[in-house]
Amino acid sequence: MHSNRVHSFTLYRMTFPKLSDILEIIDKKYSFSISEKWDNSGLQLGEPANEIRRIMVALDPLPAVIDEAISLDCQLLVAHHPLLFTPLSQINGSTCVGSSVLKAARNNLAVIAMHTNYDIAEEGLNDLLASLIGLKQTLPLKKTDSAELSKLVSFIPVESFETVRQALLPYTESTGNYIDCSFSCLGEGTFLPLEGAKPAIGTIGNLEKLQEKRLELLVRRDSVSKMVQTLLKVHPYQEPAFDCYPLLNETKVTGIGRVGAFPEPSKFKDIAASVGRKLGCTAVRMVGEPERIISTVALCTGSGGSMITEAVKAGADLFITGDIRYHEARDAEALGLALLDAGHFATERIMVDAVAKFLETSFAHSDQRAELFRSNSEQDPFKNVVIEELN
Repeated sequence: MHSNRVHSFTLYRMTFPKLSDILEIIDKKYSFSISEKWDNSGLQLGEPANEIRRIMVALDPLPAVIDEAISLDCQLLVAHHPLLFTPLSQINGSTCVGSSVLKAARNNLAVIAMHTNYDIAEEGLNDLLASLIGLKQTLPLKKTDSAELSKLVSFIPVESFETVRQALLPYTESTGNYIDCSFSCLGEGTFLPLEGAKPAIGTIGNLEKLQEKRLELLVRRDSVSKMVQTLLKVHPYQEPAFDCYPLLNETKVTGIGRVGAFPEPSKFKDIAASVGRKLGCTAVRMVGEPERIISTVALCTGSGGSMITEAVKAGADLFITGDIRYHEARDAEALGLALLDAGHFATERIMVDAVAKFLETSFAHSDQRAELFRSNSEQDPFKNVVIEELN
């Protein structure tokens, strides 16, 4: 009986997130602010205040995927590629994008795109591919940004310190291989509430003295406002004291693609076979000598042919990507760079399970719940055909 009561109470506490809550969860981990300037990541369609009970994750917001999400009574589709990419002069049901927008809107299906923000972010799509194929000690292949850093300092009553600290940690910048870093020290805070104040501690007209802890946190400058907003929500004081300091520290470089190395050098043909198997490819395309020994590897998920020069500059022996064109292959040959084209779909489709697991884990650590679905309707548009089979 005791166990059932606890379980019932837990269910009672659970709530469905709003669309705005899910946007915040994604933004904390894979900030939309780091997206490429030409991109259109973020909320594509939907009302932020709407309740979300079921979510589908997919690579592409295709008509078939939208139909699949609607059939499962989903209120949100999280896709990698944007539904709305170029500006629309009209929403016309006779076009693919227009009909998809209209269908999603009629069925209260919101759409979020995690595109280049997810490509660039730490533990995003490029890191996911690097980890899957076994690369170690990876760095960004092409720099897109180096974050400016700030330090946020606040003063918190001892009994509320850990609650406030935990609420702010998701916004902090990692330090090397360390996360959730903070500094604190004990001191005495004083204040005298005047007429009209509503003090959480103390009384009007009396000087209050109490133990407070000073909290210091490292934060990206573009996340300071969000951290401050959170601080104001969770701090017990009516007027919390805080300071923001700009820093001159060297900052972490963010970028598209990754470059790293396998634990042991391997033959190109063996790497190609291993990568193909891990990505579920029926075939891959190779440019270069199959017996070549490969040590340093660069990669870019999706369509990375424009980054061949960056791969060469990074000292890569091999560049793994998708959508390689003929003249890009010739350029790589001339530069002595081996290429492995594993396809746009295969190098990016791995995001579906990863994003679903990320959201599931986020909900597991909160009092909010939403059911997650992985799209089963999308397939690689390209098929590999053995010519003899056509005869």
